[in-house]
Amino acid sequence: MKIAITGKGGVGKTTFSGTLACILSEKYKVYAIDADPDMNLASSLGITEKITPISKMKELIKERTGAEQGSSFGEVFKINPKTSDLPEKLSVNYDKNGNLKIMVMGTVEKGGTGCVCPASVLLKALIRNLILKKDEVVILDMEAGIEHLGRKTAEAVDVMIIVSEASSKSMETVERIKKLAEEIGIKKIVCVLNKISNETEKSFAKENLNRIGLEILGCIPYDPEVSVADMKREPLVLYKNSKAKNAIKEISEKIINLKN
Repeated sequence: MKIAITGKGGVGKTTFSGTLACILSEKYKVYAIDADPDMNLASSLGITEKITPISKMKELIKERTGAEQGSSFGEVFKINPKTSDLPEKLSVNYDKNGNLKIMVMGTVEKGGTGCVCPASVLLKALIRNLILKKDEVVILDMEAGIEHLGRKTAEAVDVMIIVSEASSKSMETVERIKKLAEEIGIKKIVCVLNKISNETEKSFAKENLNRIGLEILGCIPYDPEVSVADMKREPLVLYKNSKAKNAIKEISEKIINLKN
């Protein structure tokens, strides 16, 4: 199953992605892919050591594309580089059994650094390989712009989950992402509401999502333990009484059922 997770910055998207990955790895082999420029997925899982983003691996980029990162405009390079061996080589095992593997894509610098195409091409090719070729569950934690997905890759995504708070700005972002996702061919798009404190917020969100035409897959209540886990740099799954974690567990079962 291939799951893309996106949403406005600050809505709790990465905490949701990391917690979902941990929960699903109890039953499945999972790749958790950090494709957000902020690169916070590993820290949300309690990983403290720094993981080098693939976008910063200059020798790898040169080897696979035939061009150096930041090379001059117009230089010829491979637009379909080999990536089939990279998920195993570049992923970090989260658990001793290797059920959950983490990959950090990183971001491509823009402006004043010359041609950035080789790194961008490699990242997109790697994501394409993960989505199209891997049998494992793939969770893609990505920015709201969803630039990492081309049409062919998008069509192979089983579900895109847009994480949102109950705010007007979040709803505007949801509507924009839904439009972009539909344009590139994603067939199943749903919303997960996060940090919901009361029925007024839930009603506001439901009314707006009905107008947008988006199904609500689940609601995650506001939970102070999320902040505690973040401050302690611990994964939320360690907090057995966490309302947010338990809600994500329920949502995880619904996600798997979408495939059936």
